[in-house]
Amino acid sequence: MGDETTAATPVTAVAGAPGEAPAAEEAAARPARSLSPSRAGDFLTCPLLYRFRVIDRLPEPPSPAAVRGTLVHAVLEHLFDRPAAARTPEAARSLVAPEWERLTAEEPGLADLFEGDAERAAWLEGAGVMLDRYFELEDPRRIEPAHRELSVEAELASGLHLRGYIDRVDVAPGGEIRIVDYKTGTSPPEEFEARALFQMRFYALAIWRTQGQVPAMLQLIYLGNGEIVRYQPDESDLLATERKVEALWQAIERALRSGDWRPRPGRICEWCAHQAICPAFGGTPPPLPADLPASLAEVPGVAEEAPPSQPASPVPAAPA
Repeated sequence: MGDETTAATPVTAVAGAPGEAPAAEEAAARPARSLSPSRAGDFLTCPLLYRFRVIDRLPEPPSPAAVRGTLVHAVLEHLFDRPAAARTPEAARSLVAPEWERLTAEEPGLADLFEGDAERAAWLEGAGVMLDRYFELEDPRRIEPAHRELSVEAELASGLHLRGYIDRVDVAPGGEIRIVDYKTGTSPPEEFEARALFQMRFYALAIWRTQGQVPAMLQLIYLGNGEIVRYQPDESDLLATERKVEALWQAIERALRSGDWRPRPGRICEWCAHQAICPAFGGTPPPLPADLPASLAEVPGVAEEAPPSQPASPVPAAPA
């Protein structure tokens, strides 16, 4: 699939077999069992991390690396607002300062990440370097995305809802779909690559179950070291992903009933904000809330996820 793409109709959520919508009353009667790729990834990485984020809703201070990822996503999102010929490296860099101002206006605490102007300027320059690297990997003048920051929701036959945000969806003149995800880190070693590909298969499953079409290409763009990882899924891949997602939800529900949220120590622990209360590091988790429901379907914000270009709140907020 080349870079040339055309616009497409918006994705709408349906349930059951690909392209088949259930009766409205049947869908309304089902519990709101929901899973996002981020939360699914949390449980696969460490069940205790999932508990801290979804059940306890513990605050997590933003990190400079995560916030730079949000900034770069925002710039790439708005770069495509410009006419094709105007999508240049200089145009992308010109968006860095106004997007940073927007982010700090929405989440003022982000300004406290830096001790002074020099540190902030170096951090912003790092974002600019990543944007320059993007232009070495793709020519945005040849791309017309069908969707950017697409919110997708698909309901599986079991009633489980899949929810998430896709950075970019391209549709070729022949109708082939490409799902694109920007990563501001470096391409991961083998033990972490599986999680990234699971996220992409999750998105592909949602597209398949809503549009009845298997995406032709899943593309991860790593701006930290300038690499692209591509994968071509087929129906058997997505059926296996669907089984994995269903089994994962059942495992999460079992953990909720048993109260057994075990830590799974690994390299990702180096970046975890909860080491002080993790048993793997000698800590003690807080008691589980006394009013836990019998099912995660009743937990507010169980599949909550911020758009990639929006700052994530340090404290997850329950829906109104």
